[in-house]
Amino acid sequence: MDKCPCGLDAAYDTCCEPIIKGEKAAETAEQLMRARYTAYAKVETDFLRDSIHPDKRHTHDERQTQSWAAKSEWFNLEVVSTEKGGAEDETGRVEFIANYATKGEKARHHEMATFVKIDGAWYFDDGVGVVPETVVRQGPKVGRNDPCPCGSGKKFKKCCG
Repeated sequence: MDKCPCGLDAAYDTCCEPIIKGEKAAETAEQLMRARYTAYAKVETDFLRDSIHPDKRHTHDERQTQSWAAKSEWFNLEVVSTEKGGAEDETGRVEFIANYATKGEKARHHEMATFVKIDGAWYFDDGVGVVPETVVRQGPKVGRNDPCPCGSGKKFKKCCG
């Protein structure tokens, strides 16, 4: 079984391939998002172009997309959240993280993607990068030579640091 790159526990030929090949339409925004990730992994750039909102296709650079997809190693897709985007909706948002490597360097692409349905078909409309939240420390910073807060009696640098 050729497992689908989209992250669902399914075979490629029954999961994303029928959507990418145009044999069936994505029923939800998330399903289209997963198919688009899979299209990058399988270097199916025609589908990537065709699944963009028709008014925004002029922004798509086919050669650059083809080159980037082919030169990247695709590890996995994490769908963080979805907002609307169901079979009955006209719009939807999918927050996702795509993990990949280019030239051997690992990377994460974290995005909030918006989708719209036109005449019953879902299209990728826009995407905005998600900036990681700043973590604010609640207590004082533990120094390398301070006792470890776990209670081991060791210095922080030799224990949990």
